[in-house]
Amino acid sequence: MKNAQKRIKQKKRLYHHFVIFLIGSIFLIIANIVLGIGKETRFFGIDWFVFAILAWLAVFLLHIFNVFITNRFMGPSWEQEQMEKLMGEQQVRISKLKTELKKEAPIIAESEVYDEEIKAKNKTSEIIIIVAAGENDAIGKDNKLIWHLSDDLKRFKKLTAGHHIIMGRKTFETFPKPLPNRTHVVITRQSNYQVPDGVLIVNSLEKAIEIAKDDGQTFIIGGGQIYKQALAIADKIEITRVHADFEADTFFPKIDDTIWKEVHNTFHKKDNDHVHEFSFLTYVRK
Repeated sequence: MKNAQKRIKQKKRLYHHFVIFLIGSIFLIIANIVLGIGKETRFFGIDWFVFAILAWLAVFLLHIFNVFITNRFMGPSWEQEQMEKLMGEQQVRISKLKTELKKEAPIIAESEVYDEEIKAKNKTSEIIIIVAAGENDAIGKDNKLIWHLSDDLKRFKKLTAGHHIIMGRKTFETFPKPLPNRTHVVITRQSNYQVPDGVLIVNSLEKAIEIAKDDGQTFIIGGGQIYKQALAIADKIEITRVHADFEADTFFPKIDDTIWKEVHNTFHKKDNDHVHEFSFLTYVRK
């Protein structure tokens, strides 16, 4: 539609140019022959207005060429072809950079290269992100929850019971003690980090998933950076969307609806036990 509108405007301008050219040419002839303007001015024995008309005609022909030739062969389809060509060249360069990155920085766990390697692994466990977030994606402040929703905590307990739960060190430290009936996998780069018996320590999300691969469902429970890494490999998102905006210092990444599809939505009104309205949402990867 935009291209058609553009072409119509171009042809209108060409038509106006043609009309002005004819009127202007007649005016030049009248100015010379009738009014006598520049009557004695001749070049190579030819009246000056002939050269003026020829010059104007050249501009008009250039206008015609631009509308019917240049725009036809260098129009939107040509632009799209050139764009795809340039994007293809960029993809080749990106692939080379990724290869160099693997050689130069093999311990960068958060890089796209390593995210793709994790995704490519033949994992047997369903990876599920579970989170509660405000409308502005707020999930916490000062390493604490911003709200207390009884039904949300019950849902968290029901879904994660009997499974591995993967978290960062700061998230683990928000618990007074390990949660019962769950296997805690804590990601930290501190080599001497002390934890209670039964809590597993790893130094990357990849290793955490490897430990939990025999679990039918593995849950990612935070914090912000772990969620960001996990979005590249997760199969499902279980999110409690709290219907309010909150001041926070930790946020959940935006859910891209070109990648994720909402398959479940249950709304809860606020009541004596819940000061905010909220919804239980489930997303699966498309």
